[in-house]
Amino acid sequence: MARGVHRPQEDAEFDFVLSMTAGPVLAYFCGTWPKAVEACRAMDAVVGEMAREYGTRLTAVRTDMTRCPGSTKRYGVTGAPTVVLIEGGEAVASQAGSMDREEFRAFLDVHLP
Repeated sequence: MARGVHRPQEDAEFDFVLSMTAGPVLAYFCGTWPKAVEACRAMDAVVGEMAREYGTRLTAVRTDMTRCPGSTKRYGVTGAPTVVLIEGGEAVASQAGSMDREEFRAFLDVHLP
């Protein structure tokens, strides 16, 4: 599967990305309601940069909570933005709220091999 930030449009597509990815998946859950939009837009650039920087170490997936409600519920996401690191279909770490590049890098470095 190509590296970069995938943008599934429904739960089945999210599940497909997970099933086709051998390594860790960074699922970035975002919202489209007014209070979430600004924070999620700020995180878009950070997630994209980290996806490029970490290259083959992870696959990034930007997940719209409205379009993928089953995935949102499965991983216990209740607010946006939230990132969930998934390995083998199971959440191994999560962080709610906005993060700058250094905070995001620290989160990834603690949890990635």
